[in-house]
Amino acid sequence: MDLTISASAVIAGSGVPTERGIAGATIAAGDVVYLDSTTTGKWQLADSDAATSAARGLGKTGIALNSASLNQPLIVQTSGAITLGAVLTAGTAYYLSDTPGKICPVADITGGDYFTLLGLASSTSVLNLDIQYSDVASS
Repeated sequence: MDLTISASAVIAGSGVPTERGIAGATIAAGDVVYLDSTTTGKWQLADSDAATSAARGLGKTGIALNSASLNQPLIVQTSGAITLGAVLTAGTAYYLSDTPGKICPVADITGGDYFTLLGLASSTSVLNLDIQYSDVASS
């Protein structure tokens, strides 16, 4: 089951790396996004069962810190501590979901979805973002 994220409660950790760009879709704060450097040059919603490896988390990937409509400015956190505005289980690993932009536990990665580790929860509200793209699909 995907995390339910309260967009207004998404907060970057102190001194974390961020990227600025343009939204290539309607994006909510807390959504997982990737930079589509091949086609649009804009940030798009990441998806663990997408056709391209970039959309599955290879390359520039992170979590949106603000909500943005198509062609609006977007700030993306690429690593470090982030308050997600969702209830997490400390010590649990969280992954890119097959629902575009969403986050889920590993148990929800099903047939054909690719494993893209987003990070480990350090508390019930903070995820230590450290994106690891495996290029391995579940069976």
